Amino acid sequence: MKFDRIRDLREDNDLTQDYLGKVLNVSQRTYSRYENDERAIPIEVFSKLADFYNTSVDYLIGRTNVKDSYSKAE
Repeated sequence: MKFDRIRDLREDNDLTQDYLGKVLNVSQRTYSRYENDERAIPIEVFSKLADFYNTSVDYLIGRTNVKDSYSKAE
């Protein structure tokens, strides 16, 4: 299952695969494999990405089109 939204969010924020790999504690190559559907994305990675982009896992996997599904407590 291809998750285009993780690539779209990265590109929209002018971030590199290398940078996101560091955020997630994986190599750039592993992150690239996530984007290209060459490696399964662990739920922990989806959770970290959702927190990083301030969105939901449901948005990342295409179950909703609501990008900002929650706001952090102030």
